[in-house]
Amino acid sequence: MRKEWERQGDGGETIVRTCAWSPPGCHPVGCGLLLHVKDGKLVKVEGDPEHPITRGALCPRCLALKDYVYHPDRIVHPMKRDPKDRGKDAWERITWEEAYDLICTMVNEVKETYGPEAIMVFGGTGRIASTYYPMIALNVFGTPNACYAQSGMACYYPRVTEMAYVVGSGYPEIDYASRYPDRYDHPGWEPPKYILVWGKEPLKSNPDGLWGHSVVDLMKLGSKVICVDPRVTWLGSRADMVLQLRPGTDAALAMAMVNVVIQEDLYDHDFVDRWVYGFAEFAERVAEMTPEKAEEITWVPAAHIREAARKFATGKHSALAWGLALDQNVNGPQAAMALIALLCITDNLDVPGGCVLSGVSTTDSQKNRYREGASLMTPDLWEKRIGAKEYPGICDIDNHNQPDVVLDVLESGKPYQIHMGYFNSTNIVDGAIAAQPRRWKEALKKLDFMVCSDTFMNPTAMALADVFLPLSTFAEYNGFVLPHYGLNDLFYATINKAVSVGECKSDIEILIDLGKRLQPNYWNQFADDVDFLEKLKLPDGYTFEQLREQGVVQPEVTYRKYEKGLMRADGQPGFNTRTGRIELYCLGYAAHGDDPLPYYMEPPYSPVSTPELAEEYPLVLTSGARTYVSFHSEHRQIRSLRAMHPDPLLDVHPQTAAALGIRDGAWVWIETPWGKCTQKAHVTKTTLPGVVHAEHAWWFPEHEAEEPHLYGHGESNINAAMPHHVIGKLGICNTFKSQICKVYRNDEKN
Repeated sequence: MRKEWERQGDGGETIVRTCAWSPPGCHPVGCGLLLHVKDGKLVKVEGDPEHPITRGALCPRCLALKDYVYHPDRIVHPMKRDPKDRGKDAWERITWEEAYDLICTMVNEVKETYGPEAIMVFGGTGRIASTYYPMIALNVFGTPNACYAQSGMACYYPRVTEMAYVVGSGYPEIDYASRYPDRYDHPGWEPPKYILVWGKEPLKSNPDGLWGHSVVDLMKLGSKVICVDPRVTWLGSRADMVLQLRPGTDAALAMAMVNVVIQEDLYDHDFVDRWVYGFAEFAERVAEMTPEKAEEITWVPAAHIREAARKFATGKHSALAWGLALDQNVNGPQAAMALIALLCITDNLDVPGGCVLSGVSTTDSQKNRYREGASLMTPDLWEKRIGAKEYPGICDIDNHNQPDVVLDVLESGKPYQIHMGYFNSTNIVDGAIAAQPRRWKEALKKLDFMVCSDTFMNPTAMALADVFLPLSTFAEYNGFVLPHYGLNDLFYATINKAVSVGECKSDIEILIDLGKRLQPNYWNQFADDVDFLEKLKLPDGYTFEQLREQGVVQPEVTYRKYEKGLMRADGQPGFNTRTGRIELYCLGYAAHGDDPLPYYMEPPYSPVSTPELAEEYPLVLTSGARTYVSFHSEHRQIRSLRAMHPDPLLDVHPQTAAALGIRDGAWVWIETPWGKCTQKAHVTKTTLPGVVHAEHAWWFPEHEAEEPHLYGHGESNINAAMPHHVIGKLGICNTFKSQICKVYRNDEKN
């Protein structure tokens, strides 16, 4: 269906049809917006009722776009300061040419003096920048070092890695009829009977490729939800079942559910015989985890485990939505393998109303285009990637550094020192993602030169940057939205430039500008941002203009692609694994030093694994759940959003609060063996007694900017109380959602 992307409104304004991505932040779902522009300025934002997925609905973050774009504190021109003034508000306005000259001069000096590996590029999560910062490293600066600075890369990357090893495919997503123009009315499509929502709040985060409200749509069509979460979320309060487990015990619960399916013969024998490798060994291993044993570990009654497993297995069809609970758990790969098994052996993989996959396609191959221009990487230089020797599995799949090793190298200078840093839309010092952000800050201060590209001044830029590059918002650039970053082609669409603000540039524009100065032989092929998108990002056969005129493109649906030779580059039936089958005996895990079969491992710090330590820190701590009004550390300065959620909150059960002598709304300290922070107590029955939940990524733009304050970055951020380098054997996953702590009154703030 063709749609005009730009038209005139009744009031003389221009209305631009576009899709959201970041900045400001969200995951790449591509919600549809109509941007009203008059006299070159954005005057109104509304949802696009013709967008086939979001159908006019928007979250508060999108509705506040105008306030974000024109916020008085937004940085709209390049700036520099003397490195000796780091931490001071001593910025000087400069031109883009001056900024580029400074950056290119330092890049060349560092490469000539220390080698290309002495440059490190850091990127954030969920933003459009996450698509491009590896290209800045590999294709512009010529360094092998690109780092997402979260301990264990524990946001989405683990699930991607686990799917690559076990299934050999991209990300499995709920079949919410996203590929059909007529959506839920399409003949041949059916809603899932059950949706297993595991450690995820899709309504608050619209994660990666799942339009969160579609779960509500499916419930209206008859789908029933089973929630697995330590807290009762809004969705959980309306679910058919809620399994409130002890944080960090997901693997035990998942293994027990698969055990029930196998022991009660509820699995699809034909699928297993044809498409699964290692089923007998897998079945023998999960047989050890009975529902009764899992009850002792997880606190979930055995009867509830059996009931949930039976419902999922007998529902035709059932779907799985899994989230960060698997990533921020050192036992995550094992839990993931069990959940993948639960999905596939019940014949819910790549079927109507189950979870769908992408085949081998141009969109799926986008993940491999980070190394476009890989001639810059000699084999010797590629071998110098920090973390690749210690954790080759994750580094080879994602072309990133292992971040825990990066911090170790920054602190020790071994095997070599890093001299230049580039921060692309990431707020490390605030600890939006990083564990031990103070350690990161002190380690990064050693670098000779640092650049930050973002939309607002933030703790990282104020503490560390020598040059600040102002980024455009998605209202100000041309771009491309592809859910799951190309790992599942649910739909795709363009981002269409509506306005210009100051001297801000997009990630793509900066990428091309720097590339033409530093690597002209490669980057001179791109005339502008649209040309870049057409040559590297858009599906084959589309021009940018064609794509945005068409609107949202919904690829043709083919189910059971593994039967038709669509999952492998050689065109043979099966999966893109070493065996050509789904590996429930995972050869990839084994090759990198982990058990090829799932197992349960108690969280490294818990009342069970560290009972003596738990005497001082008796509470189980989980963290990181999303809110409606922020994306990690973003949006804190937007007045309308902040009014909806003004303070960081710690969820505490009434029984726990009473035992601690804590009232609702009181400021409290949350302390672990690695640090502490302060948040407001939110007394609620939605969490379990003895379990508390803390919010992450808090800083306070209204507080003093300069060192040592840095906008109060260290006051309320729970990441300051998380350990460094406590991760899984494969180099992925961490303990952010399964810690121990103590909570007590903060008398200074009450």
